[in-house]
Amino acid sequence: QVQLVESGGGLVQAGGSLRLSCAASGRSFSGATMGWIRQVPGKERDFVASISWTGGRTNYADSVKDRFTISRDNAKNTVYLQMNDLQPGDTAVYFCAATFRWRALAPEQYDYWGQGTQVTVSS
Repeated sequence: QVQLVESGGGLVQAGGSLRLSCAASGRSFSGATMGWIRQVPGKERDFVASISWTGGRTNYADSVKDRFTISRDNAKNTVYLQMNDLQPGDTAVYFCAATFRWRALAPEQYDYWGQGTQVTVSS
């Protein structure tokens, strides 16, 4: 059984930072592309960032480019999302997701999902 468990969400003031973590377990994720997707209640899920297995290829949504950084530690089966200069518009539930596609830039391209962690940014 595949498990992705996110942590690190919380409440932060605008301009602040948070680091999300996603721990993978239950099967080998060797070769997996990992991503972060966020969702505001009542709206569709939006792609935030993705990282290839080696970490050599990353992709970001335009809205978070230059503020968010995705990284991974394969020895720990963990993916991170460092979020800086957070704004109220970043408030959402953030999901960690995985796929064995070479690249995945849309939520529907991911096959495995965590339960999500809430990020709230106050103005």
